[in-house]
Amino acid sequence: MTQIMGGGSNSALDYKVWNYPTLAMKKDQSVHIANKAKNPLVRIIWITVGCFLIGLGAIGVLVPGMPTTVFLVLAAACFIRSSQELYDWLLANKTFGPYLKNYREGAGIPIKTKIVALALIVVFVGYAVLHALEITEVRILVGLVGLIGFWYVYFKVPVERAD
Repeated sequence: MTQIMGGGSNSALDYKVWNYPTLAMKKDQSVHIANKAKNPLVRIIWITVGCFLIGLGAIGVLVPGMPTTVFLVLAAACFIRSSQELYDWLLANKTFGPYLKNYREGAGIPIKTKIVALALIVVFVGYAVLHALEITEVRILVGLVGLIGFWYVYFKVPVERAD
């Protein structure tokens, strides 16, 4: 185990990283320190919900059209409230970890990922509205939700800066 100091002499920021040396923190990365619930029952509930969301995210990898990232972001939010070890484990995932870490730090997503996300929104919502759905009200609802999603990703999700 590696002991990492998060903020000089402030022992409240000290925490342990379990076999995840890539998660060594700088002073400004306190966003990755778990703010555990004080009640053990509440922590167990957060862990249970987080594990359930990980399961949904894993299913989303296999099932076309089912999201993965949103479930993993929510799982990270559950783990940051319950278990530093599970949160670190999720961030150490070689596929999803960097995206989750950048999201938590507000660093944004790679431009290629943003373009792919926008293209997939257009393709799938467009197909659903133009070909798959028959009820007009449902077409309008799906179209509006798709427009909101496109707007949010385009305008609100920052692009990672190349430093």
